[in-house]
Amino acid sequence: MSPRVTRTRASMGICMAVLASAGVYAYAEAQATDQLHGALAMNQQVAKVDGLSLSKSVVVPQGVSPAFWATLVPKDNPGTAAQVALGKKLYFDTRLSKDGTVACATCHDASRGFADRRGMAEGVGGQIGRRNSPTTLNAVFMHTQFWDGRASTLEDQAGLPIINPIEMGQPNEAAALAAIANDAAYQADFKAAYGGTVNYKDLTKALAAFERTLVFVSAPFDRFARGESNAISAEARAVWALYNGKARCNACHQISASNPIGSDNRFHNIGVSARHQNFEKLAIDALKTLAGDDSQEKQDQLALQTDFSELGRFVVTKSRADIGSFKTEQVRNVGVTGPYMHDGSLQTLWDVIDHYNKGGEVNPYLDGGIEPLALSETEINQLVAFLFTLTDDRLREQNDAEFTRQRDLAQKQRPFRDNDLATRKVYPFERRLGAK
Repeated sequence: MSPRVTRTRASMGICMAVLASAGVYAYAEAQATDQLHGALAMNQQVAKVDGLSLSKSVVVPQGVSPAFWATLVPKDNPGTAAQVALGKKLYFDTRLSKDGTVACATCHDASRGFADRRGMAEGVGGQIGRRNSPTTLNAVFMHTQFWDGRASTLEDQAGLPIINPIEMGQPNEAAALAAIANDAAYQADFKAAYGGTVNYKDLTKALAAFERTLVFVSAPFDRFARGESNAISAEARAVWALYNGKARCNACHQISASNPIGSDNRFHNIGVSARHQNFEKLAIDALKTLAGDDSQEKQDQLALQTDFSELGRFVVTKSRADIGSFKTEQVRNVGVTGPYMHDGSLQTLWDVIDHYNKGGEVNPYLDGGIEPLALSETEINQLVAFLFTLTDDRLREQNDAEFTRQRDLAQKQRPFRDNDLATRKVYPFERRLGAK
């Protein structure tokens, strides 16, 4: 049974025990053909992308305001067919990495929701970073890029992983270009797309152009949002009320015509890192480190290679209010883009709801909007099922398979479940006092 909203009678009752066999097969096939670094082979990924009916050029997606869309596409990179085609080619090209094993698609795998379904990303030489790979689906709608917002545009973001020592590992832009500069096909592609020779600026622009075609906001929920009340069941509408009411999801994940992906594009401390970090000491040490070099490249290094990663937005702004804060991720396609949070520490959407239900992890910098929710087990199950209905129809098979995997895992373990904190039968300070 699909978790699409039009079929929510069972999903909203958490009885989705029957999974479409095609979905299981597709997921198993992806796992069986894993290549180096855990990614599906690039040629197989390209085949999957070709089956997704992406636009050949950057155009206004259905249901998105043309005026709003115009603000998301820079005039010097309109996303012509030639630009998108070049970006697609670069996205899957492992030659851009130092050892020829990593492409953009290694961590943003088309068979895994354009993420990698790993806690932390793996780069050249098997090096493991400190951040979870966010999906490139709908990245065009994000006001900033990366978990800490250290890149302001898709173009700005696209060039950094290539020259990061533990991601794609190239020592500099020239080294990255050297891998493709003498390729006659690329020379022709760059000429057709941007009118010049192979160069790094146009390389990043082409990657951004391709990523702007990865708009996945087509689900039954969208038809409901556009006024088709029968697009989802009465029970689904009740869960939508829970999402916007008692569960307070819409405080940061409001979904509307002007915000189709459900992210406020702001940064919040929800306490994920507070379980194992002394934020105050870490912030003081970070300021000392950044005093000598506050460049974007240095921030990139600290985010992926050091414990300063846990400070989030603070490394970019140096503002005390940003300590431990990370960007609000989208709820679109959230079913196929786990594990969750900046460090991949929450394995299932049940873990995510459990984390919020108990009021996050208390720390001096916890966002003021985070508080216990007193959600019942039925309400938690309903919310999780609803979140799976926000996945684009084109990813239905992946979504079905991932729902079943997460449900089975959640039945075995719920490490962040704490009903006493959620219902205020006990308060965090009482726990702290009891531990002394």
